[in-house]
Amino acid sequence: MTEIAKPHLRPFDPRFSCGPTKKHPGWSPDKLGTALVGRSHRTPASKQRMVEAYERTAALLECPADYRIAMVPGSDTGAMEAAMWSMLGPRGVDVFAWDAFGGRWAKDAEEQLRLGDLRTFIASGGETPDFTVAKPDRDLIFTWNATAAGARIPDTDWIAGDREGLTIVDATSAAFAMELDWSKIDVLTYSWQKSLGGEAQHGMIVLGPRALERLASHKPEWPVPRILQLHNAEGTGVLEEIFEGKTLNTPSMLCFEDYLLALKWAAREGGLPGLLARVDRNFAALSEWVGKTAWIDFLCTDERKRSPVSVTLKFAEPGIAERDQDTQWALTRRMCALLERENAALDVNPHPSAPAGLRIWCGPTMEADDIAALGPWLDWAYANAKAEL
Repeated sequence: MTEIAKPHLRPFDPRFSCGPTKKHPGWSPDKLGTALVGRSHRTPASKQRMVEAYERTAALLECPADYRIAMVPGSDTGAMEAAMWSMLGPRGVDVFAWDAFGGRWAKDAEEQLRLGDLRTFIASGGETPDFTVAKPDRDLIFTWNATAAGARIPDTDWIAGDREGLTIVDATSAAFAMELDWSKIDVLTYSWQKSLGGEAQHGMIVLGPRALERLASHKPEWPVPRILQLHNAEGTGVLEEIFEGKTLNTPSMLCFEDYLLALKWAAREGGLPGLLARVDRNFAALSEWVGKTAWIDFLCTDERKRSPVSVTLKFAEPGIAERDQDTQWALTRRMCALLERENAALDVNPHPSAPAGLRIWCGPTMEADDIAALGPWLDWAYANAKAEL
């Protein structure tokens, strides 16, 4: 069998992973030399560095002035579970899930917290649940952008402005990459390893006034692990110290320095508008290739719900699209092996819970030129991998 000719132009940077994602342009480990390594995280200097990160985060995300920010351990999972363990209970809860991560919060609510008044609304395959069933007197849990499914919420019209319950939002791949409607957000969580290309294991939680009031007035019935506690030692109010540089366990000051470096880069790019513009250019470059390529298509068919960041694609060519998932996954794996061998594209496989196909990160640290150069290589890999089926 004769191998199809390779494209002439490779992406300058072949890293297209949806998490951890590529570092921002110009990043170098040499720039982390000012990190407070070998220092206690309890020193005033370390706490000052953490608070600087929180203040820069608030400015970049354009948070309202009365929202509070802190770092929590365990990445976005730790942040979401800290919110759920510390705040749920006083009201009924609705969980909306359409990928593996949203499904995790539904499972936590049902099997770990064992909430008595719980409704779960589940979708899959690039679809989203019916958000109109949400009730304003219930707590709502959902992902803003489902990273594994390539689908996001279409709008926030379904969330009541005069709601009585809280909204707890997993925004791990939406923060810094999509517009956020703060009037509809009471708790927002994300991890450093997504849109700004930070290091893993550290999560962030943003608490609005209504969430802070819940913490001040509600003590959970269940035991809350120390690593998830947002209450003070007496369980009667908010653990104020976490907003001032105290942490629930020992953080990496090297990772904090890396996060600060990313925040400063984002500010130089023009802040949030600059980051969103980068996402628009990246997504446009990938969409142009998808639009003229018959063998691939977006997993999410609704443009209003389609993620412009964690772009999930499915095989669309007749004769391939109808094959079973085992066969399609074999095609995906072969494509990824060919692309990695050529150092043309790394980690473009979908999440293991998603259908076979491809998943391309188009977040703000990516370059549109690299994404434009990626398309011909995907064509090449597909043609060669298909010939081997």
